[in-house]
Amino acid sequence: MEFDLNKRHCYYFHKTTQIPHGSFNEKALSDYIVEFAKEHGLRYVQDEMWNVIIYKDGTQGLENSAPLILQAHMDMVCEKNKDSDHDFKKDPLDLYVEDGILRARGTTLGADDCTGVAYMLSILEDKSLKHPPLECIFTTMEEVGLIGAMKLDPSLIHSHRMISLDGGGEISTPISTAGGCRCDISKELTWEENSDPCYSLAIRGLLGGHSGGEIHKEKGNANQLAIRILKEMMLSGVEAQLVSYSGGLKENAIPREADIIFSSPTSKEELEKALQVAQAAIKVELEFSDNGFHVLFDACDMAKKKVCKCVSDDIIDYAYLMPNGFQHRSMAIEGLTLTSLNLGVVEWCEEKVIFHVSIRSAIESGIDNLVKILSVLASRLQFTVTTSSRYPAWNYNPVSAMRDTYAKVIREMFDKDIVLTAAHGGTECGVFVGFVNDMDIISVGPNSKYIHTPDEELDLESFDRTYEILCNIIAHCE
Repeated sequence: MEFDLNKRHCYYFHKTTQIPHGSFNEKALSDYIVEFAKEHGLRYVQDEMWNVIIYKDGTQGLENSAPLILQAHMDMVCEKNKDSDHDFKKDPLDLYVEDGILRARGTTLGADDCTGVAYMLSILEDKSLKHPPLECIFTTMEEVGLIGAMKLDPSLIHSHRMISLDGGGEISTPISTAGGCRCDISKELTWEENSDPCYSLAIRGLLGGHSGGEIHKEKGNANQLAIRILKEMMLSGVEAQLVSYSGGLKENAIPREADIIFSSPTSKEELEKALQVAQAAIKVELEFSDNGFHVLFDACDMAKKKVCKCVSDDIIDYAYLMPNGFQHRSMAIEGLTLTSLNLGVVEWCEEKVIFHVSIRSAIESGIDNLVKILSVLASRLQFTVTTSSRYPAWNYNPVSAMRDTYAKVIREMFDKDIVLTAAHGGTECGVFVGFVNDMDIISVGPNSKYIHTPDEELDLESFDRTYEILCNIIAHCE
């Protein structure tokens, strides 16, 4: 199957891939959506966060029906392979199709969530579709804490029913999502002269993935594996002090690659022996979850300075001891991850090191507890902890007219029942319930895989089918 740009939802998705729109860089796409509204004579609002709301009157006979929100976020997670020279701030994505699957060469695709953006633009343009009054809400900075949605002016929202276009899989739909926050853990660096040989230790070959949807799969976290190997080498008698330590690109993506440079008076042969022991153990652990794991190790140019030993030890110990990954599962909903955290990025600067962590939980106390654990450990090792971008969970509503409509459409189209799921990822649904307490929400989306990684893919047949499903749901919302 080809990516047919004659189909308007395909045309608009392609258009989004040609406009850089990573988190905090959505203004160009926001302005494009505003120009779209102007060209089609539609009322719109663009706020200071670059959120855009476009209003479209109901079709004949439905002018006075209750309005319906369609909602998606503009921003994408900007991940790329190590060998890619793509610049997410200015370069269009390089798309290709293989066996009916759409991908971007060496980078994330942005199907999360510009499939939703494309659906809305196509529906707003369509003069033949039967629909009630529409409020199409395009939000920004979702991937970094739902920032755009949380800054929306609630007075601009008039509906009590909503279709989120950020999740689902045709006949499968989430009925709840997790809340969360960002936690930044930092420590100032102090340096000393170095006269010892230096070595590089690099983690490669991991799968990575979305820290919400993939965290329960026991994939390797490159940031923690790199420090674990170094710590286990030190526990075996190796001497080491950090020169640099960095990895990952986004706190909400499981990091696939990490790099450490350290100085050591220990011989290279002894270092390699200790490293091989640690590496072999991890390979066994990841055999069935992340078997591409491997370590690159070699001597490198001697650094003029290294982090002083006490600070270096504190950094290594914090990263080694901090909790990470899957923490708790739900006892109420089968297969649901209840609580997790992800050491997504280790940022290394001249003045300090910063661990960027994404915390998720369906219950508020789960988030609070992890923040406390990280803070207690930080106090013992003289780190500073700050939290930001706290966002609410979307809790299950047992009564939903919108879900009943969705189920009816699926039965009519496919003679199947919808599949209800609970998701560990965060969405903006909880924010909108906060704006309107009785907001009735469903979530609709096409089948896609490996989001937040350069392997991200979109099933084009599913992209088409889901658009038809969406249009039918809207037509039933009288």
